[in-house]
Amino acid sequence: MNDAATLPPLVEGGQINDHSQGRERVISIRGLRNQFGANVLHDRLDFDVFRGEIVGLVGGSGSGKSVLLRTIVGLNPWREGRIEVFGEDMGHLTADERSHVQTRWGVLFQDGALFSSLSVIENIELPLREHARVPEAALDDIAALKISLVGLPPGACAKKPSELSGGMKKRAGLARALALDAELLFLDEPTAGLDPISASNFDSLLRDLQRTLGLTVVMVTHDLDSLNAICDRVAVLLDKRIVAGTMEELLAYDHPWTKEYFHGPRARAAGIR
Repeated sequence: MNDAATLPPLVEGGQINDHSQGRERVISIRGLRNQFGANVLHDRLDFDVFRGEIVGLVGGSGSGKSVLLRTIVGLNPWREGRIEVFGEDMGHLTADERSHVQTRWGVLFQDGALFSSLSVIENIELPLREHARVPEAALDDIAALKISLVGLPPGACAKKPSELSGGMKKRAGLARALALDAELLFLDEPTAGLDPISASNFDSLLRDLQRTLGLTVVMVTHDLDSLNAICDRVAVLLDKRIVAGTMEELLAYDHPWTKEYFHGPRARAAGIR
């Protein structure tokens, strides 16, 4: 694979072209380095996410897609660099300040990460109890609203995660991510393990929610159909750094991995040209 220094030049934020004019940066990362022992996953990584867009994050196995997501949300300490979310430098906040910023985003992990001993509605009420001053009498109504918002039937409220299908678990996890009226969503492989119909329905739900609620979404995915159907831009982890652009820009990007990924048979089957 090419050395990062030989790649075509990028503009600020790891972008192929400048997409920043007049747009608010919800996430701004500069010079990020993630390292585990001798293994350097990210080095001098720059990445911007703008308000109101859906960005797909892709890369080869072991490139550190989920690590990058976990680093942004504060679950993984980084070695060097700066991460700003909503204009706040996440490396220089007090615990209370960081907690306040974190209430403005929601996270959907790959397996849903629902508490197995709690019902769906109890899972969704957890962040409300932890972070919001909501009267006890209103908790069920708010949680039920979030459940309806993601397309789950009312009967799902009382069920335990073990009683849900894979697609319903994803939707329940999404409802919990939206419990605090998040402005920003982080999704880790949201359609993994779903059949094609369920995956397509989840994509449509996500796009509808993004448009209705004005969400900004960062989505780790391997699903080429999702990238093609709902992502405004795609960020690719290449040689420990980010290369971000529209699908058209990445189709024209001269790198062996992007050529294989975006021009291979699976990309053609997803309608990527």
